Amino acid sequence: MRRRSTMSRMSLLWLFFAVLAQAAAAVPASEMQSTGISGSAPARDSVLEQIQKDAAVLIPHLRAAWVHRFLLATSELPPIGPRTVYHDSTRTRYWTATEAAALPDSEKSKLVQRRLDEEFYYTTRYGSPLAYSRPFQILAEAGLDDVAGKKIVDFGYGTIGHLRLLASLGADVTGIEVDPLLLALYSAPGDQGTIRGAGGREGRLRVLDGHFPAEPEVTTAVGEGYDLFISKNTLKNGYIHPEQPVDPRRLVHLGVGDTAFVRAIHRILKPGGRAMIYNLCPAPNAPGKPYIPWADGRCPFPAALWSSEGFRVIAFDRDDTRAARGMGHALGWDRGESAMDLEKDLFGSYTLVEKLQK
Repeated sequence: MRRRSTMSRMSLLWLFFAVLAQAAAAVPASEMQSTGISGSAPARDSVLEQIQKDAAVLIPHLRAAWVHRFLLATSELPPIGPRTVYHDSTRTRYWTATEAAALPDSEKSKLVQRRLDEEFYYTTRYGSPLAYSRPFQILAEAGLDDVAGKKIVDFGYGTIGHLRLLASLGADVTGIEVDPLLLALYSAPGDQGTIRGAGGREGRLRVLDGHFPAEPEVTTAVGEGYDLFISKNTLKNGYIHPEQPVDPRRLVHLGVGDTAFVRAIHRILKPGGRAMIYNLCPAPNAPGKPYIPWADGRCPFPAALWSSEGFRVIAFDRDDTRAARGMGHALGWDRGESAMDLEKDLFGSYTLVEKLQK
């Protein structure tokens, strides 16, 4: 018989991330930016290398075992080569390279080509997929002991990295977005469908484009039976109920009223299923300066509405600023050319509700 290895694959991953964390901590950020050979600039980490290093730094800040597995799974994220998409002059429609090639020459000649790299694939306009680790830790503390076998929907997912990590842990994950670019970007073989993770776990991943629940075909595609509805940095009061006039392009248009939206969440959740709204926000502008809708991260739906529509309110607009700043520091948001003053310009809050059992 073959001798059983004395170190499991998970233990090897822990060792790998421990080494990464020590390496990241050993060199001050100022030295990392200035150290070079023969006066040349240091080699820049690939986006996957940076995500893995960030995961290593985050692990000591988070306690839940499955959240640790979420971070460790970054070692299995695949490298992504450059991809080309095409869009019309208004950027309202996007095509993959294959779809564009099939168009008549008269239509194809009017399209604008855009080449997207691995960094855009994993971060798009919205930053690190690891920013989901904090709301996941809150969910773990509230009783979500694993995501394997769970059905999860992310409203306004923004980027696919965290969805893939969840699927690799055995979750069935659906992302909903209204940005047509993302559907074109995430259409290659392997982006969606069955995702295999460590230990033989398999999950599923898909992304949908359109307005939920305003568009019936999107609502039908979403389906029902979810254990978790989550939305990060999308369902903000300032986006949905701005206190001052705002350019409509800066808002989130649900297409339905508050009650209809909350009822839609209730309908797609299992009894006992939960909905979480987690928002990170900058400081609001001073009076007299332009209104910043994304600085108002309060839940746009009143606590009384959740209760009247069949939910138990576990936490409503609970402040999470201290932990959010800790995560921001671990992810390096307060370092580099675009450094953020975390103490003055980063605030976090969340709302968590549970669908009542019948």
